[in-house]
Amino acid sequence: MMRTIRLVCLCAALALCGVALAQNFPTRTVTLTVGFAPGGGTDTAARIVAKKLTEDLGQSVVVENHAGAGGNIAAQQIATAPPDGYTIHLSSVGPLTVAPAMVKDLPYDVKRDIAPITMGVMFPNVFVVNAAVPAKTLAELVAMAKAKPGELTYASSGVGGAGHLSGELFKQRAGIDMIHVPYKGGGPAMTDLLGGRVTMYPAVPSTALPHVESGKLRALAVTGLARLPTMPNVPTVAESGYPGFEATNWYAFVAPAKTPKEILDFWNRELVKVLKDPEVRAELAKHGLEPMPGTREELARYIQKETETWARVVRSANIKAD
Repeated sequence: MMRTIRLVCLCAALALCGVALAQNFPTRTVTLTVGFAPGGGTDTAARIVAKKLTEDLGQSVVVENHAGAGGNIAAQQIATAPPDGYTIHLSSVGPLTVAPAMVKDLPYDVKRDIAPITMGVMFPNVFVVNAAVPAKTLAELVAMAKAKPGELTYASSGVGGAGHLSGELFKQRAGIDMIHVPYKGGGPAMTDLLGGRVTMYPAVPSTALPHVESGKLRALAVTGLARLPTMPNVPTVAESGYPGFEATNWYAFVAPAKTPKEILDFWNRELVKVLKDPEVRAELAKHGLEPMPGTREELARYIQKETETWARVVRSANIKAD
């Protein structure tokens, strides 16, 4: 009986310690890591959120870029980071749901090593080409690719990322042969597209829109099921002759798996609050990013669903890690 009482008291004490920890948290700078180079969509979203978090918390939240391997390097780093809540990560579809099916001996296990916090944003990609490319429509690009099999190229922010997968899906549906050219982030990919070194890029709307408006790039189609408010004249891939085509990108906030529940709950509350803030939502919308905050459990279920979906695509397209 006394042992039972002692165990109950211990559990209660630990719970109170956890509550106190969350109440006093954070007391120093927090690092928000992203897995791609500056200038891409993940980096843009992270900096918008970090700015508001800094204002709300009264502590600096700094963004660090750890580019490489389609975001997998940063995912491995968050999986092994100290689980104290001072390092969180904005990850994406590739490292969380594609890499497990694509990378042999992946150095982290999503379920074991990474704790979900909340979904961040969702958005489609947009197929863009350099203005010097003759194709004015998606149909014309397909015709070019069929006339020159294996000669046209498309960029992505990394192997196994949403851009890569949307490109592979489109190749399958259109029956064309284009060469995939992976980069270490959306910024470098966009630089080479603007320089004419690649033909096409399934880009994040935020990075493509200014160049489309300036006339340097031409937007051919959106990979989601609906047109973008920021690009209302650009048809979807489905409207362009490929019914049902959909490839949606997303970024989610995660932490090391052993982070205390109270700290994970704290970050969920704070991030959900930021993502519901009208000014933050308006700023993200300018970049074609739709905030989708939710519970930790909802994100865990979504990651599992996406993992099953993209595993089938990886097998079908025989996608291998470089």
